[in-house]
Amino acid sequence: MPGQPATFYYDVNSPYAYLAAVRIGALIPGAVWRPIALGILFREIGKVPWSLRPGREEGMAECERRAAERGLPPLRWPEGWPADTWSFGPLRAAVVAEEHGLLAPFSLECFRLIFAEARVMAEPENVLEAARAVGLDPGEVSARIGEQEVKDRLRAYTDEAIGLGAVGVPTVAVGGELFWGDDRLEDAAAAASA
Repeated sequence: MPGQPATFYYDVNSPYAYLAAVRIGALIPGAVWRPIALGILFREIGKVPWSLRPGREEGMAECERRAAERGLPPLRWPEGWPADTWSFGPLRAAVVAEEHGLLAPFSLECFRLIFAEARVMAEPENVLEAARAVGLDPGEVSARIGEQEVKDRLRAYTDEAIGLGAVGVPTVAVGGELFWGDDRLEDAAAAASA
């Protein structure tokens, strides 16, 4: 059991968050998962993500290399990636999944669809496929993702991460310390077990 509680902030549109998500259960058992809207975080802190800057191919190649080193399926990039609005549907659906105790499985399925199958999550049928795959009722998910309560909870999680000083995802908060990046996951695990 971790000595200190850890919170894992992520957006399913981030390949680095994907790389962390597939490992965090083993490295930090009991970490609390928190979906956040990365596009909103970036707007709030005035940051342009690496994926929208010149030279983004280097970051994409790094993600592909890390996926291969970890035995994951070859990374595939959805057409037009990234567009921050793509993640609102699956992130709101993740809030619904959380109510059913299926947040991590649902999020992992979204990551798989995006980065192993190159699915565009702006298409509602892909979100509902992820829901169905983990045992959620697609009808309920479809109805609930538009509810203000669900939107407000996603915004609250995003504001929580902003308030802590997160500058991107994945970020793991342990105590008052933030560990940003897939390459800091082991450091976060060490802090959580301290």
